[in-house]
Amino acid sequence: MSELTLTQIAREAKNASLVLARLSSDIKDAALEKMAQALESNIARILEANEKDLEFSRKENLPQALIARLALNESKVKGMAAGIRSVATLPDPVGNEQMVMEMDKGLVLRRVSCPLGVIGAIFESRPDAVPQISSLCLKSGNAVILKGGSEAQNSNKQIVSLLSEAIGNVPGVPASAVQMIETRSEVADMLQQDKFISLIVPRGSNAFVRYIQENTKIPVLGHSEGVCHAYIAEDADEEKAVALALDSKLQYPAACNAMETLLIDEKSASRVLPRLVGEFKAKNVELVGCARTREICPEIKAAEESDWDTEYTDAKLSIKVVNGLQAGIDHINRHGSGHTDLIVTEDPEQAERFMSEVDSASVMWNASTRFADGFRYGLGAEIGISTNKTHARGPVGLEGLVIYKYKLFGQGQTVAEYSGENGKSFQHKSLPVKRAD
Repeated sequence: MSELTLTQIAREAKNASLVLARLSSDIKDAALEKMAQALESNIARILEANEKDLEFSRKENLPQALIARLALNESKVKGMAAGIRSVATLPDPVGNEQMVMEMDKGLVLRRVSCPLGVIGAIFESRPDAVPQISSLCLKSGNAVILKGGSEAQNSNKQIVSLLSEAIGNVPGVPASAVQMIETRSEVADMLQQDKFISLIVPRGSNAFVRYIQENTKIPVLGHSEGVCHAYIAEDADEEKAVALALDSKLQYPAACNAMETLLIDEKSASRVLPRLVGEFKAKNVELVGCARTREICPEIKAAEESDWDTEYTDAKLSIKVVNGLQAGIDHINRHGSGHTDLIVTEDPEQAERFMSEVDSASVMWNASTRFADGFRYGLGAEIGISTNKTHARGPVGLEGLVIYKYKLFGQGQTVAEYSGENGKSFQHKSLPVKRAD
């Protein structure tokens, strides 16, 4: 348990956020560079802490997918530093004019982007999430309170300590901009801090995200399960279909944007499915399928109804043969999690229909589901992937961590002047906007 109470931690974070909100881009970028240097200069300390976490996880017989996310090496730590620097190169999202309107002569309204305030980030098993989230929050002028999984506690604690010390050495930047809590009881306390915390970002199972949503008044940016699909259309190019299916599933099976269900049009199933099944079996992927799938490939086990709603995050895949595009779309909208879904087709009209009608944050045409990622999308990094329909959806980078405020510039005008039968009229004339940078 931290020496400070959660209320004190949250209050310090709020105070830090008020300082961060007014920092220049140069100062924030200098702090980010210090953060990157701190990681590069302390690789041995980080890996030593990570090895303690790995030993604990193996003793506890934690799932291999979780251990894979937990494990660090020198290359990954250097990658963390590179990720921080990539965030530093991005345009500052704070202070940008989004709208300028001359309500009347000498009365100008400006809508300007500003930080959210304090972010509460709760995640599992990935120490590399710590610098990602911290750098995005600092660049966008937000303070952050981090809570990682107990299995990564030593790694996270070491990384947060280094980052906090680094930014504290930059004049004008409060070290309390990045803080960490360690226990479940502190999470429960954090969910009650709606006076100080502006947004909670949970990264974990659907049940975990639902628990967070049901136990706080703070807005929640929900990233729950990634039940992602690939639909192979009747006209799909076989080589593309095989390459995309294999990459979407196997490039990193533990990722939330990995394919969990493969849908194949019944008119292409006999042509494509046997080869795909052979490829997956050669890669030791456990396969389960619908009745039609098993008619074509009898060696496949029967899928349970629950398989269509399951995120495996492992070398397991469910396969279903569907009767046309609409059936594929309907299956995805019924069983998917609104995360990422792919169509393989050479028909632009089918592709456009799929991408318009599938209700997911990312939809792909002839491109792997694994592209749904903040770094690959050019966001520098991501604080999480949102399946919500709020102010931010999909991979959430800097733009998802700012909101806006209205600034009205007047010369002594009163509402009384614009009221009543003889009141003045508003002009509501749009004016050009300018960016802070």
